[in-house]
Amino acid sequence: MKLKSISSAAISTALLLGSLNANATPVEYFGEDLSPGASIPVSGDSEAARNAFLSQLTGVGIEDFEAIPAGSTAPLNLTFPGSSSSITATLNGTGGVCSTSSGTVGGIGCGNGRFPTSGDQYYHTSSAGFEIEFSTGISAFGFYGTDIGDFNGQLTATTAGGAVEVFNIAHTQNAPNGSLLFWGFIDKETSYTTLTFSNTGSSNDIFGFDDLIIGDIGQIVAVPEPAGLALLGAGLLGFGLSRKRKSA
Repeated sequence: MKLKSISSAAISTALLLGSLNANATPVEYFGEDLSPGASIPVSGDSEAARNAFLSQLTGVGIEDFEAIPAGSTAPLNLTFPGSSSSITATLNGTGGVCSTSSGTVGGIGCGNGRFPTSGDQYYHTSSAGFEIEFSTGISAFGFYGTDIGDFNGQLTATTAGGAVEVFNIAHTQNAPNGSLLFWGFIDKETSYTTLTFSNTGSSNDIFGFDDLIIGDIGQIVAVPEPAGLALLGAGLLGFGLSRKRKSA
């Protein structure tokens, strides 16, 4: 019976730790500014969400579309630093790279509420959306989005190539023209090789993307095990060893 008590304590600890890992899910980061004035508001919700997202990552790169010739359309080849080697990505879909507030790229008019969040260029697309395929599995992704939801559409991000996760991004529907948001996710357990964005809005619901951030699982900042959990595990195992010594 005493041996059974020792085993029960050890098993209880293992089950507790295992249940916490099993319940791990992607963590989303989101902030929105409905009237940003074609720029990133200082101390706005979008910037705060982005800063929180970046605080959990190290050594990641940002794609601001400045090095890609204006007017380029998909497929676009992108490169990001990874924890051990570069991550290459291919962006496929409608739209292209805009550099001004006027003109047409990929059959879609530039401007009209979309704007770059850094530099002079950004990527825009229609409700048909786009897909990014990665050469190496990624576990973190974030971006600034502009003019999303003003035609009552719902922007959705779907992962594949590792596990299927569907994110309904929590932006305002029927938002005013020219809104700004930041959205991202970090998954400490799973890596993905494909990310698809789609929008339920009409074909007139054009939106912009800029400052894409991508990271692999090795670029996620390690979080120390909570002290209370470590003490609980040590206490349970210590209790089992103590019971074993007393029964000897």
